[in-house]
Amino acid sequence: MEKKNLVIIVLIALVLLAVAAFFTINLMRGLFYERINDPDAASTLPYLEIQPSDSPTQEVATSTQSAQSTPSEQSLAPDLIAQMDKIEEQVSILRQLDIQTRIPRKILSNAELKDRVLNDFLEEYEKEDEIEDVKVLSLFGLLPKEFDLLNFYLDLYGEQIAGFYDTEEETMYVVSDAGFGGMERSTYAHEYVHVLQDEHFSFEEKLNFNDEACEEDSERCAAIQSLIEGDAMLTQNLWLQNYATQQDYQDLQAFYSSYQSPILDNAPEYMKVDFTFPYLYGAQFVQALYSKGGYGLIDKAFSEQQPVSSEQILHPESYPDEAPNNPILPDLAAGLGEKWETREENTLGEWYTYLVLAKGYESSYRLQDGIAFAAAEGWGGDRYVVLRNESSGEYLVATVFNWDDSADASEALKAFQNYSNLRFGAAAADGQWQGEGLFSSLYQTNPDSFVWILAESEQTLSAARTLLQN
Repeated sequence: MEKKNLVIIVLIALVLLAVAAFFTINLMRGLFYERINDPDAASTLPYLEIQPSDSPTQEVATSTQSAQSTPSEQSLAPDLIAQMDKIEEQVSILRQLDIQTRIPRKILSNAELKDRVLNDFLEEYEKEDEIEDVKVLSLFGLLPKEFDLLNFYLDLYGEQIAGFYDTEEETMYVVSDAGFGGMERSTYAHEYVHVLQDEHFSFEEKLNFNDEACEEDSERCAAIQSLIEGDAMLTQNLWLQNYATQQDYQDLQAFYSSYQSPILDNAPEYMKVDFTFPYLYGAQFVQALYSKGGYGLIDKAFSEQQPVSSEQILHPESYPDEAPNNPILPDLAAGLGEKWETREENTLGEWYTYLVLAKGYESSYRLQDGIAFAAAEGWGGDRYVVLRNESSGEYLVATVFNWDDSADASEALKAFQNYSNLRFGAAAADGQWQGEGLFSSLYQTNPDSFVWILAESEQTLSAARTLLQN
């Protein structure tokens, strides 16, 4: 289960925006965030004042207005080009970043978008990738064993994407079959922030936000994506407050009143929540930076002190000092025998620890949100490994957790024990669980650490436990 925002890294690498219309509307209405462990907390987004700065000058507008239209824009109506130019100018001033070169802009119909998702974004996602992702996600209790993940992605992204900036093509896309109204204009403002970010902070090179790096550390990439999207959400909100017209607001309200999202509404529970993480919690994280030091502090987060974990995104007060203490795992594949191979090694992080406990596929083994969130909040680091037996096809997942202190470890261990009882039934006399064709074990290695193993045979579970205890 490579935790890279709905598993497919190519979508993250393209910085694919999944800003559904209701995200934009909720920002307008001040409903964008409700803390999971405090349902009574205020959920309104305070009005964001533009921070005074010497950086936005008339040069921003001049350099933008003087750029020539690109060949790809020749089919766009002059009025549409003028609107896009104006939004770019406004966003550059708000975000206090400029750009000298005009990027291509294109409009996609919904049918064209679906073709892009299938033939470009999902092109490298092979059937065997889908099978293994589903297998591992089902081991963690997040998906049913036979879930049709590939077609789900295709339908979901076709339903949710309002626009995106393609970093490979360096092209802006707005998805619309109904013109360029308030929803499209707001989306364009959001997406243009990504253009400015990429120009000044370089997603792939300086941020190391690319396929290879994210496969090695998806937790860090989740934090980087949250910074990227949170910055765009904040600036989009500022654009709405400062530049949106009355017609924009009417368009947005009309869109919201008729908007439907049956694919997302019926998605597995963890996906519905995880899909919004970089936008909602990213906005909270960036808002905290903005309140302390304006865009200067946000720029520093891009260039000097990048967030490294979902913990820092969830708890901005932990940034930048609290770095993950991830354990080093032994070579389980070598210890289990020559038929075993390591398929994946990565970090769950605080966010996915919460999702496993609270957002399992079956509602019967979900812990209450407050309990799961509190248990995950003491997360100090983790490392999980996925192994597969080439001969039998058997899978094994072993996760070693470090917690901030012994009290946090005890709280989390109790939560995982309760989760296991709900999912597999009461533990046997030897402290192991059996159910859903799986064998599971939880045990402490020291006061602030414990191990969780899931295997498809009791023999493999026992062997893995012995290796991890040595």
